[in-house]
Amino acid sequence: MAKPPILVHTIAALRREIARYRKNRETVALVPTMGALHRGHLALVREGQKRADRVVVSIFVNPTQFAPTEDFGSYPRTIKKDIEALTEAKADLVWAPSPATMYPQGFATRLAPEGAALAGLEDKFRPHFFGGVATVVAKLFTQVTPDYAMFGQKDYQQLRVVTQMAKDLDLPLKVIGMATVREKDGLAMSSRNVYLSELERRHAPVLYRTLKNCAARIKAGEPIAMVLEEGRMHIRQAEFAVDYLEGRHAATLAPVATLKDGPIRLLVAAKIGTTRLIDNLGV
Repeated sequence: MAKPPILVHTIAALRREIARYRKNRETVALVPTMGALHRGHLALVREGQKRADRVVVSIFVNPTQFAPTEDFGSYPRTIKKDIEALTEAKADLVWAPSPATMYPQGFATRLAPEGAALAGLEDKFRPHFFGGVATVVAKLFTQVTPDYAMFGQKDYQQLRVVTQMAKDLDLPLKVIGMATVREKDGLAMSSRNVYLSELERRHAPVLYRTLKNCAARIKAGEPIAMVLEEGRMHIRQAEFAVDYLEGRHAATLAPVATLKDGPIRLLVAAKIGTTRLIDNLGV
């Protein structure tokens, strides 16, 4: 039977374990999560194991990246199942702080990222989001002091923001972006997929199919604006409310007009029922 990962809830306990790794000259990979783990998260753990001697998984539902109208209270919390999955995956350490540990009384410092964080994508619809993400991720990087930090590409704008933040703050680690893990029908794995009704789940793969179709047409030389507008119409026909379907420069997330402005990343966010889904794909 696999040995469960060490579970720590305090900064002092975390630092003791990290110090033990460093004393043995072991490298560390961090997989930041909000729990409700799925195969996408476990793929990040496996990649971390390829790159480092130890893998630390953080589980923290970060209140500062949720607006009052969003699903912080109902966000799935499955710590027992998460520990079981991480035991099977042979993760070394789980860092599961409380909100009071991460944001003690009197906490007064928050990051305000710019650049990709102000690209008019997620930030347009969730203006609070990237400040909360950047702040908590900077804290996790400071607490764990990893050599590598593993993120999925599904949250592509977040990946660009975190990568730039680590670079700008001269943090001695490498941010690794891993390809999105998908269901057999193409739906990007997400902890929020559990919110989908049976009918909504059948419609959900239209996002990925539309991304693939748009990417192929743009690569073939069709006008980007026309392709994306037809893509939005197609998504709406599948009973989604579209927040955005955009083509952006893959590194900066600046708008692009032609294939020559690339490399191009297509990004989509849309709501079906009460569930908001995001996805992206390179051209």
